[in-house]
Amino acid sequence: MNSLYFLFPTLLAILISFLFVRAATIALMMTGLDKNKARFQALSAFTGTGFTTKEAESVVNHPQRRKIMRWLMIMGNAGIVTVIITATSSLATSQGYLLPLNILILIVGILLIYKLAKYRGFTRKWEHFIEKKLIKSPVFEESATEDLLHFLEGYGVVKKIILEESPLQGKSLVESKLNEKGILVLGIERDKKWIPTPKAAEIIKSGDNLVIYGPLEVLKSKLED
Repeated sequence: MNSLYFLFPTLLAILISFLFVRAATIALMMTGLDKNKARFQALSAFTGTGFTTKEAESVVNHPQRRKIMRWLMIMGNAGIVTVIITATSSLATSQGYLLPLNILILIVGILLIYKLAKYRGFTRKWEHFIEKKLIKSPVFEESATEDLLHFLEGYGVVKKIILEESPLQGKSLVESKLNEKGILVLGIERDKKWIPTPKAAEIIKSGDNLVIYGPLEVLKSKLED
């Protein structure tokens, strides 16, 4: 029966690996990376399978993404080694009827984790939890995205995440007086929808991503000040 105890760390390592890759995907998305690319990059770095040269450049040339990838590689190596050691230890110490039983438990456990990964209710709660934690981090609060166009002479485009406690939340664009600071709102990402060239009466809501253009010194400062 001791061999059964090795299966629990194996399944736990697989579950933690799934949650970690999901969290890293959210982190990469918050640096401006597309969702599909972020998911692919996170999984590639975690498993050590590599990715295409063009997409690699978008990560290597971005300091925040490099840090995320570094952690993915470290945790990926640790997680894969843990799974291999615990799984092989369980099977190697199995005797008699325990060997097919352990194999069955391992397969059923992996299938349950797969079902959990496909369950949108669980994954959305986890992603929302990670997003809320990262939003409060200074690293992600106002990150200039390299996928957006940067201009010369101190001007550029950045993505501004609106928090619940932001003074801009609940105000219209004209009431926010962003234009008085030389800031132009190019569009708003809201609930997976894109609002291009929003009108002055458009209300800023919590969770909105404002894509704004203006002086980089102003964009990198607290817009509410």
